Amino acid sequence: MSSHGGSRAILAALGANLGIAATKFVAFALTSSSSMLAEGIHSVADSGNQLLLLVGGKRARKDADESHPFGYGRERYVFAFIVSVVLFSVGGLFALYEAFHKWQHPEPIEGRWWWVPLVVLVIAIGLEGFSFRTAVHESNPARGSRSWVEFVRTAKAPELPIVLLEDAGALVGLVFALFGVGLTLLTDEGRWDAVGTAMIGLLLVCIATILAVETKSLLLGEAASAESVARIRAAIEGNPRVERLIHMRTMHLGPEELLVAAKIAVRHDDTAAAVATAIDETEVAIRAAEPIARVIYLEPDIWRRP
Repeated sequence: MSSHGGSRAILAALGANLGIAATKFVAFALTSSSSMLAEGIHSVADSGNQLLLLVGGKRARKDADESHPFGYGRERYVFAFIVSVVLFSVGGLFALYEAFHKWQHPEPIEGRWWWVPLVVLVIAIGLEGFSFRTAVHESNPARGSRSWVEFVRTAKAPELPIVLLEDAGALVGLVFALFGVGLTLLTDEGRWDAVGTAMIGLLLVCIATILAVETKSLLLGEAASAESVARIRAAIEGNPRVERLIHMRTMHLGPEELLVAAKIAVRHDDTAAAVATAIDETEVAIRAAEPIARVIYLEPDIWRRP
């Protein structure tokens, strides 16, 4: 996935969430609906998350230096993990607290502004739908033939999976809010508003947990995909100067930066110059087969049968 596509999806989500947050807070001020407050906080948390992703993407472009010789590509993973923490605490836990408070002190939605939450929620669903459609459109080229679940679990660039999950969660959360507000208006029972708020909170906690698990795996250092490993293996074994690939390790230094370390078997009677040529040619072949292989270490050895 190109970072350009991810940035476009992030900006679309940011614009939608800022507008939605403002209208939700207005609706809360007019009606005191806890579902609207939870949804407003949800949109603020999402907006902050998108800003964090943009900051992470910018910091990841810093050049390598003496302190960080492999560069700053993992900044994107760090900020993605912070996003999951913000979504869990600011979004999910606050909504659950508000639901508990509203359940103990239920209040019906009354007054001449009773219709405002319904209008706000319908408009928000439209805006979130636009943001979600943009994220889907930007994700499809990177997703390829993978299912959406596989894409979220295996994507090395965190931005699009995060925006996809946030937008999907926002749409479902708006439906939960519509459920709570609608039943509160129909029954004059404020506890339905609390139920809708609790559903939103549980949804956000679940999404935050998924994001935390996936970004933790990226932070620890994931290997290249099976397709990338196959291409690199073919490039190494395709060099006539290399007898075989003995073993190989790969690790993502960032979404578009891959470290490749391999031990290759050369002929036992090769000169030092021939071995150096084999290594140079193999590095060129690896980078041609997998352009994101930025750091390559090849160790020559003599193959000995076990």
